Amino acid sequence: MTHFNIETWRAWAPDLDSHDDWLAWHASPRAVADEGQQPDVSFLPAMQRRRLSRLARMAFHVSWPLAEAHPHLPMVFVSRHGETPRTLAILADLARDEPLSPTQFSLSVHNAIIGLWSIQRGDTSEMTALAGEGDGLEQGILEAATLLGEGAPAVLLVVAEETPPQLYAPYIDDVPFSYALALLLTPGDTCQLSLRAGSGPRSEWPHALNLVRTLCSGQTSLTHHWKNRQWNWSLDKA
Repeated sequence: MTHFNIETWRAWAPDLDSHDDWLAWHASPRAVADEGQQPDVSFLPAMQRRRLSRLARMAFHVSWPLAEAHPHLPMVFVSRHGETPRTLAILADLARDEPLSPTQFSLSVHNAIIGLWSIQRGDTSEMTALAGEGDGLEQGILEAATLLGEGAPAVLLVVAEETPPQLYAPYIDDVPFSYALALLLTPGDTCQLSLRAGSGPRSEWPHALNLVRTLCSGQTSLTHHWKNRQWNWSLDKA
């Protein structure tokens, strides 16, 4: 059993940003139209914004306000698919025998976002990038809880996925639209997460979006199945 507190959270998706937006989505969940809308990162200098992909902008947008009161904050970044559009562009250049951009390559690797985050915030705290499966949220919770257990006063957990390019549509079916979720986790026992062997129906929505629905409601329990793993959540709403 893993114990922790969710001090605060923030989520973004196309046309879903404020808490009221997510309350409305929770009441009537749907696949929102993803037309490449960009989250606001105007808190960064223009030259720095240019280096951020859409996925990075999503992660920065939800994370920055949660980190403002914590100049030194360990971070766990989780994305199953990562910088798929950047990677596809690099592969297209290779197919055309064009020279590769070192900058584009360096920004396409899975830990590029936490590297940019560390630079922008001047924070050298421990940071980890995970490429989890469908239960990447829970894998990230375990990593963050380990950091809390080692004495970190707080850990920032970020889960983000971008709608893949059309070429990948037949192979990627777990990103209904682009989204990002940031959780500020602290030591405590208002939330518990346990793992047991067991199969069951796959969730209609990605685990991170299901958690947002739970946080928007009075629900105190949540169960996620992925392959032969059953994740049981308990959240104290008191």
